[in-house]
Amino acid sequence: MALYFGNTSDSLVADALAGFARAHADLVAHDVEQGFVRALHTSPARRVGLVSGGGSGHEPLHTGFVGLGMLDAACPGRVFASPHNRQVFTASRAVAREDGVLHLVKNYTGDRINFGIAAERLVHEGIACSRVLIDDDLASESEEIAAGRRGTGATVLVEKVLGAAADTGLGLRDLTDLGTDLVSRCRSLAVASAAHTAPTTGLPAFELPFDRMEYGVGIHGERADHTVPRRPVRELVGEMAGALERSLGLGKGASVILLVNGLGSLTRLELYGVLEDAARVLDARGITTERVLVGDLVTALDMRGFSLSLMVSDAETVKLFDAPARTAAWPR
Repeated sequence: MALYFGNTSDSLVADALAGFARAHADLVAHDVEQGFVRALHTSPARRVGLVSGGGSGHEPLHTGFVGLGMLDAACPGRVFASPHNRQVFTASRAVAREDGVLHLVKNYTGDRINFGIAAERLVHEGIACSRVLIDDDLASESEEIAAGRRGTGATVLVEKVLGAAADTGLGLRDLTDLGTDLVSRCRSLAVASAAHTAPTTGLPAFELPFDRMEYGVGIHGERADHTVPRRPVRELVGEMAGALERSLGLGKGASVILLVNGLGSLTRLELYGVLEDAARVLDARGITTERVLVGDLVTALDMRGFSLSLMVSDAETVKLFDAPARTAAWPR
């Protein structure tokens, strides 16, 4: 049993959000009553406010990416649970610009419902609102899963590129179209050798034999449809990269942005090793890695695992990815 350091499981998110806002008081303002943070500094060229959110337990997503060049506001829900539509509505109204607000929503049922209700309320008040639905998780691409692919690691790539695009003054329709296109160019796949610890019980969410791994695990601890034997990382990464390439229809001469994302308990020693193996695999297949990003960016509490994300890139995408950003967690 491994208990979290907190007062109660119910107060963990609120206490953490208050602490985050205190630590980064130069970057964000904290709405204590409604439970969201908004950026203190944004580009005056923005015509659209960008709002995201989702269950807590994935830190630094989403609050860590609120600030200049990325999100205008983020709404954290309880651990692995959607934010309330009231949070989303209030945050959206606070940061809406002359051309409205754009919601960046990971594809989970609760998130879709609550962001959808907030959007209806915004439109009722005369605030234009649109949505980009992020569904990059290859493991949940199945006809048996009615909701479709989940939104996972590539979320942070979409937030970064769209944030830079918003700073150029694009309107709501153009940003929505760009976001939809970006999502179509992203795929992610995650593996884990141990589950996260459930905050309410202090016990692992699921058990795995020492010599097996979950192949296609979700960021809320959703079990994969199968496990695989432990094997050298280069073999594992080669299989994962191949699956992502096939899903995206990549071939020799393609260009990508590569994200190696820790799920909470992997060391940097391991993550950089995974990055090197992934880059070598892509190089050997004639795929150019234009940019790389590595670290714990979209976690699953303390899950011992990692995800790979690819975003098909072109010159404009790379330019937007490289644009300056100042948030609590953006690493570049």
